[in-house]
Amino acid sequence: MPFASVNGIKLHYQLDGDPSLPVLVLSNSLGTSLSMWDPQIPEFSRHFRVLRYDTRGHGQSEVAPGPYNIATLAADVIALLDHLEIPCAHFCGLSMGGSTFMYLALHYPARVRKLILCNTGAQIGTADGWNSRIDIVKREGMTAIAQAVVSRWLTPAYSQQHPEQVATLTNMLLATPAEGYAAACAAVRDNDLRDVIAGISAPTLVIAGTGDVPTPPADGQFMRSHIPGARYVEFDAAHISNQQQPEAFTRAVVQFLTE
Repeated sequence: MPFASVNGIKLHYQLDGDPSLPVLVLSNSLGTSLSMWDPQIPEFSRHFRVLRYDTRGHGQSEVAPGPYNIATLAADVIALLDHLEIPCAHFCGLSMGGSTFMYLALHYPARVRKLILCNTGAQIGTADGWNSRIDIVKREGMTAIAQAVVSRWLTPAYSQQHPEQVATLTNMLLATPAEGYAAACAAVRDNDLRDVIAGISAPTLVIAGTGDVPTPPADGQFMRSHIPGARYVEFDAAHISNQQQPEAFTRAVVQFLTE
């Protein structure tokens, strides 16, 4: 189980694929771990050296005192790349991971080959909404929000047909340390890149879900219209589109990165 000491914390990561292949970095959503990408790894690792990691405060990475900010989360990734001697890579992030990689593309453009922003937004949610969630988690723990959060990750009809997948995702959320989750909520709350994403120079693909409530298609369309040359694809999915539409998601990513 590899760990890297970066920015004063231990970051858990995993590498798959031949070392000679181009590197693709994957970043998880709020409340998940690097295992959220399991459906993509068999195909991704045929084309790329896949690097995925647990965001600080998530999975097996260290829980540093919060609150966090997106600049720190991006700096963690750059430090991990430096640790692994990876000069540049493709980046694919979902939700909070997309926020992280937007910031990274703006502030470390030389490290970015192509960028994929999935089920995310230049700004996500409202300060009041995030503050309420932080308060609940700090007071009552992860069980208090688990059902409400996971109900937005997959569409209702899909969830009814795939109870085992719902259980797996719920367990992933419940395994997230409450302190780390609350600290990361603050990072998403305080992040607003709406006025600066036009400065992203990397070729960009935006992926949205028709049934996504936290980051609806309008958020994806905003990014598509403001990031120069960005492309847009929308799937019949909710917030964790790579889990609900694994084949279509994987195909879109591989096609964009290999063309």
